[in-house]
Amino acid sequence: MTADDSFGRLDDDDYPAYTMGRAAEVLGTTQGFLRAIGEARLITPLRSEGGHRRYSRYQLKVAARARELVDQGTPIEAACRIVILEDQLEEAQRINAEYRRAAESVSPPPTD
Repeated sequence: MTADDSFGRLDDDDYPAYTMGRAAEVLGTTQGFLRAIGEARLITPLRSEGGHRRYSRYQLKVAARARELVDQGTPIEAACRIVILEDQLEEAQRINAEYRRAAESVSPPPTD
């Protein structure tokens, strides 16, 4: 991978650009929190060649939502489940919107 390839990937929300320490710092949380949401299977960080966890911007957004719920008093396991369900709902709504757009683009059959 060239330097140009690496810089281009920085705009990719799924590129694992953040170390665990940096991710915790950005979120204002602890590395233990990131481990806990990983154990709860909310996010699965990628691993570097040396085995270190790496997080993407998308994963940081998901972790931030979980932290918000935990800060409001929700147990971490419940917060992770809520975030998973919210993500599934958002995906279902996106798919439904695509189906609606596709259905609207098909012209209705002519009536007599």
